Amino acid sequence: MMLGVIRRRVASGGSPASVFGQTFQASRPVVSTSRVSSIAEKEVLLQSRGFGQVRNFGHLVVPGCSGSLRPMREVVASIQREATMQMLSRPFSSDNGDLVDAVVPFMGESITDGTLASFLKNPGDRVEVDEPIAQIETDKVTIDVTSPEAGVIQKFVAKEGDTVEPGTKIAIISKSAEGVAPVAPSEKASEKAVLQPSPPSEKSEEKQKPKVETAPVTAKPKAPSTPPPKRSATEPQLPPKERERRVPMTRLRKRVANRLKDSQNTFALLTTFNEVDMTNLMKLRSDYKDAFVEKHGVKLGLMSGFVKAAVSGLQNQPIINAVIDGDDIIYRDYVDISIAVGTPKGLVVPVIRNAEKMNFAEIEKEINTLAKKANDGSISIDDMAGGSFTISNGGVYGSLLSTPIINPPQSAILGMHSIVSRPMVVGGNVVPRPMMYIALTYDHRLIDGREAVFFLRRIKDVVEDPRRLLLDI
Repeated sequence: MMLGVIRRRVASGGSPASVFGQTFQASRPVVSTSRVSSIAEKEVLLQSRGFGQVRNFGHLVVPGCSGSLRPMREVVASIQREATMQMLSRPFSSDNGDLVDAVVPFMGESITDGTLASFLKNPGDRVEVDEPIAQIETDKVTIDVTSPEAGVIQKFVAKEGDTVEPGTKIAIISKSAEGVAPVAPSEKASEKAVLQPSPPSEKSEEKQKPKVETAPVTAKPKAPSTPPPKRSATEPQLPPKERERRVPMTRLRKRVANRLKDSQNTFALLTTFNEVDMTNLMKLRSDYKDAFVEKHGVKLGLMSGFVKAAVSGLQNQPIINAVIDGDDIIYRDYVDISIAVGTPKGLVVPVIRNAEKMNFAEIEKEINTLAKKANDGSISIDDMAGGSFTISNGGVYGSLLSTPIINPPQSAILGMHSIVSRPMVVGGNVVPRPMMYIALTYDHRLIDGREAVFFLRRIKDVVEDPRRLLLDI
């Protein structure tokens, strides 16, 4: 419509410039931008009130384009797109593009924060891509903070002991090692320059201190007038504080403590015991240990035998593998065995998933893999998530008998203990046998004593005669 009016006015003899000026002053289209741009080597100011405020509209017409709105709108749109792309393509770094931030990574679905346990590097050290520079201690595992780029650590922006969340910046890394090297001396020089004036001030303070202290000198004779309090004969003699050390608990230790106490407060804990003759299982391992290692590349241990026995027991007594959820009972049709592993930092419980589908070799390989991860601190949240039943082997530390505590949200835990040669009656004769006490702690709200005893009896039968697993009896 607007173009038709322009054509009629030009055809009637009006000048194109006056026609354009009158037409756009009458229409006054609104443009919501305040950007200064250069079009056809001229600066044009686009005010938010519209083009009516622009005196020379000819500046808006690009040479080589007809006097219509389409080229002008395309030019404005292209300017906005170009500026937007420039903003989006701006790198997330310092002004010179040399500095990058090392931040706390995602730590797991159920972990919202952690404690900055220690720095593995120092400012000025050279680091490579994905090289650990710090460790974050969470309620379950220790997570490494790695360097996003290769370079030199310029400085740390967090301190050891700080509580950090995913995305928190802890260090600044310079990608150009050459650029950081000359900066360090200057910083040290500046620090020295700042610290140099301090000695005179300290000296001046020391000089002034005697003057200040001269005043209370007259009050010194009054001090002996108050005799020191005498300690009564019945007051206990406590050891001096210098012989005690106060160390804050780690997050892992606090988490373990809270979970174990919650287990005691929630479950109706009851433990039943039995003893196992380890003769046949130990003979099986002794007879086939060399062939087992040669074929599978892993040693045959006793734990795989107990895992297979636990799987058999859980399949015979499904209530042991169940759990209470509110007013319901959840029966699990899978068997995920948690193996309690003691580490220098605390207790961790990695999970052997779908143990009912594994053979002896697969179980031994998985146990070795999880144990190595637990000891070197590389175990992840996924390795410990879930689990329907736990086995704890206190016998590796020499425990003869114990009452293990349930690992929530499970309903039972099996405790293994040390193997001790004891006199046993076999066939009317007293003979020495390698014996082990086993204990089952269970939630008596869900599991009755009958099912608990039957389960523990199944463990005993399978371990004492592993041939039952082959015959499924």
